Amino acid sequence: SYSKIKDIKGIFVQKSYIKDFNRTDTYKGSLFIKMPSKMRWEYKGEKPQEIIINSGRIIIYKKAEKQAYKGVFNKQTYGQAPVALLSGFGNIGEEFEVKKTGERLLLTPRFASSIVSIEVETSDSGFPIRSFVIKDVRRNRIEIILKDIEINTGLKDGLFDLTIPEGTGIYEYNP
Repeated sequence: SYSKIKDIKGIFVQKSYIKDFNRTDTYKGSLFIKMPSKMRWEYKGEKPQEIIINSGRIIIYKKAEKQAYKGVFNKQTYGQAPVALLSGFGNIGEEFEVKKTGERLLLTPRFASSIVSIEVETSDSGFPIRSFVIKDVRRNRIEIILKDIEINTGLKDGLFDLTIPEGTGIYEYNP
C-alpha cells in the first residue's frame, strides 16, 4: 500500500493515558507526511506545539513555553517509533513480530525497547492505517486516530522547514 504514496495530510486525535498520573489527555491537530522521511505534526489547543522531521533531524517546538528541542532522527534512534510506521521507515517485519487479528495488527518489538506493543487498526481503502495504540513499559497508553486523510496532494518541501521565532530557547540533543 505504501509504494504508491508520495505524501499524506490529515487530522489526528491523540489520547494519552499516563499511568503515573492516572490521567488521560486528549490532543488534536494536523499531520503532514512526505515520503520517505519528512513529517510535520501540528498540535492545536491549550498546549500548541509542532514536531518537524526533516533531513535526519527532529525539532519539537513548544509555542507557549517558547522552547524548541532539536535532535537526530534516524533508524537507530527512532526505528521502532510509531511515527516511523507512518512514513514507511524501515521494514516492519524486521523490527516487530507481527500478528494479525481481524482488521488489527499487533506489533511486538523484536529488540529491547520502551514500547511493549503497537496495535494498528488497518483500513481497506485510502491510507492503510486507521489508528494505532502504543503501550509502553510504564503502562502508559497512547491512541492516535487518523481522520480525513488525503493522499498524494503534492505537499511542498517548504512545509517541513521550521523558522524558530527569535527569543525561543533552543536545546540540542545528540546522543
